[in-house]
Amino acid sequence: MFTGIISKTSKVKSRKLSKSGLNLEVYNNLGKLKKGESIAVNGVCSTIKGVGKNISFEYMPETLKLSNLSFLKKEDIVNVEKSMRLNDRLHGHIVLGHVDGRGKILGIKTEGNSKVFDIKLPDKEFKKFLVYKGSVAVEGISLTVAKVLKDSFVIKVIPHTLKHTNLKYKTKGDLVNLEFDITAKYLSRTKFLSKINNH
Repeated sequence: MFTGIISKTSKVKSRKLSKSGLNLEVYNNLGKLKKGESIAVNGVCSTIKGVGKNISFEYMPETLKLSNLSFLKKEDIVNVEKSMRLNDRLHGHIVLGHVDGRGKILGIKTEGNSKVFDIKLPDKEFKKFLVYKGSVAVEGISLTVAKVLKDSFVIKVIPHTLKHTNLKYKTKGDLVNLEFDITAKYLSRTKFLSKINNH
């Protein structure tokens, strides 16, 4: 489990993509880590395969199908976050690291001191998990939904978040990992089951 509060980014050192999956190495700037620990990489919960100067991970095809990890190149910047401890403060929202799909950046504009991102939903089915002022994780970053549109949604990113995440490198057309709020998912499921039981 993660909070979506990104304080550090890292850099891709190597990547090897094959039919069986992806082997990825990123620079270790998170300090002391152990094999088997979980780290969020661009919002994807990733189990550490090896650790030293670099951290290595393995990803299966299902993860690659839903995320942007297979598109990473050497030297690309990724968001990294250590998993939450039970006694940690929850500064963002509950982020599981289970990415739902890839959103496409339709546009980026400046509004005051913030950047406004319009992000297309991977499927309109996900729209039911979005509400104005609700939470969504984009590239593992806990963000507030500013607007829900027909097949996209809008987020407004403050300078501090831009400075400490890979969003500052994103451009129109880029794919970003999306994880919708787990509370919204459970509420939607409960509502669905209630309808079935009442028929």
